[in-house]
Amino acid sequence: MREPPIDPREQLGLEPEQLPRHIAIIMDGNGRWANLRNMPRIQGHIEGAANVREITTHCARLQLDALTLYGFSAENWKRPKEEVDALMDLYVDYLVNEREEIMANNIRFLQIGRREGLPEAVLRELERTQLMSGDNSGLTLCVAINYGSRDEIVDAVRAIARQVQAGQLNPGDIDEWSVARALYTADLPDPDLLIRTAGEMRISNFLLWQISYTELYVTDVLWPDFGKDQLNEAIRAFAHRERRFGAVTSDLPATGSPGRPDRTISP
Repeated sequence: MREPPIDPREQLGLEPEQLPRHIAIIMDGNGRWANLRNMPRIQGHIEGAANVREITTHCARLQLDALTLYGFSAENWKRPKEEVDALMDLYVDYLVNEREEIMANNIRFLQIGRREGLPEAVLRELERTQLMSGDNSGLTLCVAINYGSRDEIVDAVRAIARQVQAGQLNPGDIDEWSVARALYTADLPDPDLLIRTAGEMRISNFLLWQISYTELYVTDVLWPDFGKDQLNEAIRAFAHRERRFGAVTSDLPATGSPGRPDRTISP
């Protein structure tokens, strides 16, 4: 069902320009949530997956540009096979069951991470969801599956090396923009706000290049309990920070931010 837009002045007490354009979230704490309730770990993942809808819809209603969720890292393959298989089944169910909501709310779905090693059912439903939502113009929902930031940077270096080998790029012309264009997130702005749930003080190999000037927000709330009220709290905290991007306070314009150049790269 299509949800109406939210006026941030009414719900958050903020002007639209104070909102982050792009929020990234490390969704942590599903297992702990289940353990605290004497439930199997997979039940925590089920509850966490259900929570994705509320957070995604809220971001779409706030008319943000992008939401990136860390769903399954490249290191998560080390978990027990039963848990990994259950997570992949959950992802397939999400891709199938959420298409109606994705289309109703004008959301563009995108996945980042290596495709190699993913089950055929995941790849099939992923392609269908991306193709169906590709022309949507609202929030971009970017889900990181089989993702590792070091892998992403390695893949970017390999792509640039191929360009040099083909005579399409001079090594002396390689700059940060060349690298940014080769990343999985090439057509997204860098995250303004990175949220980590469950209190861990780690980045966990997530968007290492992209978060150079991202504001960090860590909460002890476990992911299944992190609802729109907690998201609003994180956004308010972000809005009241002074973002200098290397400048000093005396050099800031009246808006309180020097206005970082747009890092969105057209594919």
